[in-house]
Amino acid sequence: MAGKETEFYITDDGIRLHAKLAMPETEGKCPLVIVVHGYNGHMEEDHIAGLVGPITEAGYAALRVEMYGHGKSDGKFKDHTLYKWVTNLLAVTEYARSLDFATDLYLCGHSQGGLLVMLVAGMCPDRFKGIIPLSPAWMIPEYARKGEMLGAVIDPVNIPDTFFQDEEHELSGNYVRVAQTLHPEEEIARYHGPVLIVHGDEDETVPYSYAQKAAELYEQAELVTIPGDDHCFDYHFSQVTAAVKQFLLKQRELS
Repeated sequence: MAGKETEFYITDDGIRLHAKLAMPETEGKCPLVIVVHGYNGHMEEDHIAGLVGPITEAGYAALRVEMYGHGKSDGKFKDHTLYKWVTNLLAVTEYARSLDFATDLYLCGHSQGGLLVMLVAGMCPDRFKGIIPLSPAWMIPEYARKGEMLGAVIDPVNIPDTFFQDEEHELSGNYVRVAQTLHPEEEIARYHGPVLIVHGDEDETVPYSYAQKAAELYEQAELVTIPGDDHCFDYHFSQVTAAVKQFLLKQRELS
């Protein structure tokens, strides 16, 4: 990791979002990558914190942020929804745009964070020079419409007030209601910039076929497959960081 990270909070309509900013060793203006964790994740997980090094080594600033109900950010996990995450990331984007040193902006997110990246990039295609969905869980809305919720099975019409996704994680029914309204393929169609998708072909959480489908739908997508790896890249994470760094270096050369 290049240099020391600055820790602070970004506010979204009164909600404090925990953030850390790492700068590259080069001085002056530079592009910036916003990095978002996944469902029930946080910024200190190995596959999130481990991205800071390759990002800064490529000459980019790395802004890690924890979304509503996760890590040290405000809100309860149970009450988080993708609508809340979308407004969070929009606020973070405006913060990043206000930074004097930041030139081009990029988005990087893992799992549900990857879905978030796909949604917001489509909403604001003029804001982001490139995006990096990692193991993107863009099947969540489709599964929600079927009543298959991250391991739990519920009635997709008569949605309960709350339910347990597993023994530890309780969710509001509003999570499902929100997810059912989302159609990521529409936002994929709205984003025309370069896309790097990284996915393990033995992902136990998000079927690898969704990465293949997303790569086909995006206009400028590169799919890097990590053979034999799982959802969080527990076996070959160095291949992930190499792919991310190479993608970012290529974008700098093209700028």
